[in-house]
Amino acid sequence: MSDERRDDSTDEPTAVATDGRIRDANAESGEESDDRVETSTDGGDGDDGNGGDGSMRPGDMMLAHPTEEIWPQYAIISLGLWLIASTPTLGYESALMRWNGVISGVVLIALAGLTIYRESGYANYANGVVGLWLVFSPIAFWAPTAAAYANNTLVGIMVMTFSIIIVMRSEMDGPAVPPGWSYNPSTGAQRAPLIALGILGFFASWYMAAFQLEYISSAWDPLYGTGTEQILTSKVSEAFPVSDAGLGAVAYSVEALMGFMGDRRRWRTMPWMVAFFGVVVIPLGFVQVLLVIMQPIMVGTWCTLCLLSAFGMLWMISLTVDEVVAMGQYLVRLMRQGDSLWTAFWMGGTIPEDEAGVDGSATRPIDDSPVREPFWGVSIPWTLLAAMALGVWLMLSPTVFGTSGLMADSSHLVGSLIVSFTVIATAEPARSIRFLNVPLAAWIVVAPWLFAGVPMIAAINAVVAGVLVLVLSVPRGPIADRYGGWERYATLETVDRLNPLSS
Repeated sequence: MSDERRDDSTDEPTAVATDGRIRDANAESGEESDDRVETSTDGGDGDDGNGGDGSMRPGDMMLAHPTEEIWPQYAIISLGLWLIASTPTLGYESALMRWNGVISGVVLIALAGLTIYRESGYANYANGVVGLWLVFSPIAFWAPTAAAYANNTLVGIMVMTFSIIIVMRSEMDGPAVPPGWSYNPSTGAQRAPLIALGILGFFASWYMAAFQLEYISSAWDPLYGTGTEQILTSKVSEAFPVSDAGLGAVAYSVEALMGFMGDRRRWRTMPWMVAFFGVVVIPLGFVQVLLVIMQPIMVGTWCTLCLLSAFGMLWMISLTVDEVVAMGQYLVRLMRQGDSLWTAFWMGGTIPEDEAGVDGSATRPIDDSPVREPFWGVSIPWTLLAAMALGVWLMLSPTVFGTSGLMADSSHLVGSLIVSFTVIATAEPARSIRFLNVPLAAWIVVAPWLFAGVPMIAAINAVVAGVLVLVLSVPRGPIADRYGGWERYATLETVDRLNPLSS
């Protein structure tokens, strides 16, 4: 990996990242590079968001595509017929589930017919919503049989596949790498680990939902005995109007399916999809992580499958941030060119060829192997690795030092949050998240002196650990890639911008 890639880009926030060949050329002709920077950040000159050639925008193309390639509609009609025929024969034991299956099947057939005969792209995407409802409906109606749950889930996933994923796999024209970026955050390889983690999370949540819906009598837990069962039957879980594990299965299925949507230009052709994907993975995913973190405090035990799914979710957040940042930068660009947020969000656009980053049609030419491509945009400096280890140590410290009560709860909670924030900060565009560890470190230092009955050795341990977390959370560590100027938000400049007393 070249030293140039590791240079701090803070001093050149609008730097255009290029491959080694282009970078060398720019070094020899700095003026040319500056011109490209200005064009990239100012949003072009008169570009209408679609290259200025008056051709159809990506949103219009995706709306028209289902009416031009109609074979998926016949697959959806077949699934509708299957729902109508299978619902009475699989013993649903619920009138709501039976009527839901029959009505959903009729709606699927009707909307597919509208797509074919009325050439309505909206009708096709409405079928995608019906597919999502089919996945959700078994937990909404507390489906009494596993057959009803499995049938609706599988049919719903297949409907979403035919109505949305397949029609959105069409290749768009134009550059694939965002301006100022050193790689494409939307390639299939970049999305592969997200899809894999989403599928694993779906099956883990589906299994736990089967216990909550009483299809199985016990839940396997290799580390905490009956911990999983205690979590799934706790008052916290019962406070949800539906199975919270089933809700997680729905979320993971959507995340995995959205990983397949679009081509490698989707950061600019499908801003709405990248935004929804970001919402499902980042804020909602972090809420799930928080619920898992609170388990030992609110229920008094852990759950192995919950911990694994939460750890996977943290890495999903880390791997998703870069694409969301690229999408956000492009939305701002379109709005500066005159688009409303509504139009930019749903229609997307393109950019001139000469403003793209490195050539996205080939393997990244900056020394990396294809094996590392899924993890471009993520790096783990030793400081973050050490902070993660300290977070885990804090989680274990109540057992080691025999603390209990508020001190033990504090160690569990703060240690878990430090691990969470540090894992997310491994994403280079989200490196500034590490600063959230600073107030946590301060709390670790003062907490032993606020609670009664804390052994001196445990207090000393907390002070040392807190100081170390504080020291380790300040350095940024190397930034290997370029993000169209976003990398400056990974430095102390971020804190300075938020300081009202700063000049």
